[in-house]
Amino acid sequence: MESVLVTGGAGFIGSHVAEYLLNAGYYVVVMDDLSGGFVENVAGLSVADTATGQSRGVTFVHGSILNSELVNCLFEQYKFTYVYHLAAYAAEGLSHFIKRFNYQNNLVGSVNLIDAAVNYGTKCFVFTSSMAVYGSSQVPMSEDMTPAPEDSYGIAKAAVESELVISRQMFGLDYVIFRPHNVIGPRQNIGDRYRNVVGIFMNQLLKSEPMPVFGDGEQMRAFSYIDDIVPTIANAPQVSAAIGNVFNVGGDTPSTINQLADIVSKAMGCEKKVLYLEARHEVKLAFCSHDRVKQVFGEKPLTPLEEGIRLMAEWAKKHGARESNAFQGIEITKNLPASWRRS
Repeated sequence: MESVLVTGGAGFIGSHVAEYLLNAGYYVVVMDDLSGGFVENVAGLSVADTATGQSRGVTFVHGSILNSELVNCLFEQYKFTYVYHLAAYAAEGLSHFIKRFNYQNNLVGSVNLIDAAVNYGTKCFVFTSSMAVYGSSQVPMSEDMTPAPEDSYGIAKAAVESELVISRQMFGLDYVIFRPHNVIGPRQNIGDRYRNVVGIFMNQLLKSEPMPVFGDGEQMRAFSYIDDIVPTIANAPQVSAAIGNVFNVGGDTPSTINQLADIVSKAMGCEKKVLYLEARHEVKLAFCSHDRVKQVFGEKPLTPLEEGIRLMAEWAKKHGARESNAFQGIEITKNLPASWRRS
């Protein structure tokens, strides 16, 4: 049985990828430092082992990708055929103010994994990058555009992409890079106050508090339901035309944040309450072309936004609100949005 590593596998997207791979017959090792994920996301995952007739789950390792010694021990022990690197602190706006933390977690940690993948003979490294690498390029953003990130998070992701290109040229490490965007669905950390606007909206409504909107709410994003992107990410190493390529993956139809507030309120069965805050430095229009992923992986029907939010809302209402705590390691306070200064 081939072993695979899923970093960030106790998080939102990572846990769904781990579940898919488990059901596909792999031995799945999940590594997560639980800074944004939860053991409960993977603890209940299991599949019937056809060889033994017994139930088999994932192997969970509580640890950080910054711990290069631990990373190397895992690679030596399990001889991973594939690595799915989803661990990241993906708060684009906040990344301006936590530069050191951002580059350590999103760049240096990734390099630890790339080093180990090369040294231990991993066949393919699947990396979830971000549409943040594009910056404010012309929309829809396509993979042929030259990356021009406008936040520290996007810079880190673009650097990892470059490292993978060089590592393939130098060492023969195959890779597939995905740039997912604004993914929604069950298991999202709705208590994170800095990222995932749908989760933030739902968490606020569960607490009978207004939904925070930066600026005028006319920013445009295209949202992606989790089940629409996971099979593509998980199956990527098996698609020869995907190797060595970059793919946008996610929803096609953009919506404004104001429209999103309407849809979320309706799905949650709550009165729409919005608190408009000072605008922050962010890309105004951000949505992608998906021609390349459709060409290589095939065109598949996508979950409509209203349906995806309805499914997530059902889960959120059963799950309940999470506490939303302020980030404790702010490195730069100049120009930090006032709403992020609150405890």
